[in-house]
Amino acid sequence: MTDNKASSTETGEPRNWFTRFLDTVEWLGNLLPHPVTLFALLAIAMVLLSGLFGWLDVAVPDPRPEGMSGRADDGMIRAVSLLNADGLRMIVTNLVSNFTGFAPLGVVLVAMLGVGVAEKSGMISALVRGIVLNAPRHVVTVAIVFAGVLSNTASEMGYVVLVPLAAAVFYSLGRHPLAGMAAAFAGVSGGYSANLLIGTIDPLLAGITEEAAQLIDPNYTVDATASYFFMFVSTFMITIVGSLVTIFIVEPKLGKYDASEADEEILDGRSMQPLTSDEKKGLLAAGLAAAGVFALMAITLVPEWGPLRNPETGEMIRSPFFRGIVAWIFVFFLATGFAYGKTVGTMKNDRDVINGMSSAIATLGLYVVLVFFAAQFVAYFGWTNLGAITAVTGANFLQGIGLTGPLVFVFFILVCGMINLSLGSASAQWAVTAPIFVPMLMLIGYSPEVIQTAYRIGDSSTNIITPMMSYFGLILAWATRYNKNFGIGTMVATMLPYSIFFITGWSLLLLFWTFGLDLPVGPGSPTYYTSGQ
Repeated sequence: MTDNKASSTETGEPRNWFTRFLDTVEWLGNLLPHPVTLFALLAIAMVLLSGLFGWLDVAVPDPRPEGMSGRADDGMIRAVSLLNADGLRMIVTNLVSNFTGFAPLGVVLVAMLGVGVAEKSGMISALVRGIVLNAPRHVVTVAIVFAGVLSNTASEMGYVVLVPLAAAVFYSLGRHPLAGMAAAFAGVSGGYSANLLIGTIDPLLAGITEEAAQLIDPNYTVDATASYFFMFVSTFMITIVGSLVTIFIVEPKLGKYDASEADEEILDGRSMQPLTSDEKKGLLAAGLAAAGVFALMAITLVPEWGPLRNPETGEMIRSPFFRGIVAWIFVFFLATGFAYGKTVGTMKNDRDVINGMSSAIATLGLYVVLVFFAAQFVAYFGWTNLGAITAVTGANFLQGIGLTGPLVFVFFILVCGMINLSLGSASAQWAVTAPIFVPMLMLIGYSPEVIQTAYRIGDSSTNIITPMMSYFGLILAWATRYNKNFGIGTMVATMLPYSIFFITGWSLLLLFWTFGLDLPVGPGSPTYYTSGQ
């Protein structure tokens, strides 16, 4: 990614206070090792710290009620050392089970099997182009931001397809192409946590949240739909805010586009291809397949005899249907992707389906390696009780200064946004911070579901201004094709208004939705946590 960056000095930009601030953030971020190395070092550090704190006999009062599973008889949470023979045996014998039992791993692999078919068939690319290119001229900005938000259902597709397409669309309309690119980038990355559908990131983060919540309550479960209601509503908020920022702030700031600043080849419009008749037929077939999947889902849940209702209570919310939502993600994308591919000819038989699944899994090689080390770190954090001790200490501090009301989430969101500037991966960042923040905020009375929702706001809002985000270099490379002097400082200055308005509007929406209207953030998601619930 660093190969695609250009400093302000190289591009001739003035080194103002903002550019210097960005240089500092970039320098600090570059001090961090690769995320895989980071988790490996954290796991080693956890073993060493456990030995120190175990030797010091560090302990805090256990806030959980008597009789709860995992609570010591003396009512204390003590640091457990892994730097001894017992610790070595735990590390060696649980190395594999830590990895295979890590909750996010399985759900991401299963979800990506279905998404891979939809991507390989070309359905997702056609769907995004259909939304953007068929939008009326005066609402094209709204369509681009909206399509960007929806595209994160399919992982990196929005970065690869929609962002360069949006620039071509704006240029064809006589508007500044970098404004279109900024609008798409804001929707794809700034609105990463909003969507109308459950995406691959939802079960991944829910699994990490569940692991962290179980440091306090071993029986606590978090569904992939934990934040769905709030994220559904957020889609429209992000679309509106992103569109207004583009129209009234970013586009005027960029001014009239000078085509002489671009590479000649980039302006030929080849990337903006309208849907063919076959692609339209394919999307119709995919729509019919989607209707069939939704009908099947309804049959298993809506009737009183629905087999995926809660078998004990008959409830729809806390039921196998929502606990198994990843299975439905797999079926939905598999059915719609194959229906589209069969119609347009990109998928003819089972071999093509298998190739689509294989290609999706192949892209997850780095993620699997990262999960191996992240799983060890999370396991050690739980075994040593250092996570619980940190949470109790932090919760006591918040209570001591009186910061236990809803306002605590404003500070939490800002902290998450700041951390994201140096650690761009949503899953990697949450795997590190969830074991601290989830138990801490649970102990002052808030549910893991609300905590996860707040984290996602902070994480998404600053994605678009951090060079540490994995696709930042790619977006910058595309931008320089439209403006050869477009550097990091210009990129961040262009995207900063989105971050400011996203984090402000999103935080206010969370407070209003959750504590003002007293609405759940997702199906069956409580706002408050009570020990033993």
